[in-house]
Amino acid sequence: QAEEELQEACARQALQLQEMGRRERLLRADAGRAKEQLESFKTQVMQVCSPAAAGVAGKAVTEQQVIEKVRQISEENQQSHEREKHLQEELSSRLSKEKEVSENVEVFKKSLWELQ
Repeated sequence: QAEEELQEACARQALQLQEMGRRERLLRADAGRAKEQLESFKTQVMQVCSPAAAGVAGKAVTEQQVIEKVRQISEENQQSHEREKHLQEELSSRLSKEKEVSENVEVFKKSLWELQ
């Protein structure tokens, strides 16, 4: 009976090892697909960000290149927002001055009318 239990335990362990091997193969396949997807994503990002720099001479795009390009775009976006804010302030200032000049013109017209 001890021999049968030992054989059953060995059989269970063999099945567990087979299952672990199957899971390992699946995980390796998933990791390979994830790596391919990451490379594809990096290339797509670089193509969108900088078509001339993407895939030059078939070279792989590095994470650092993607990070730098995204950082550059982020900085340009920030500068653009700051410029837009500055232009809005300038426009508001000019509109205020224009309103003030219009009011002064109206006062001047009224004064001229009264003088006549």
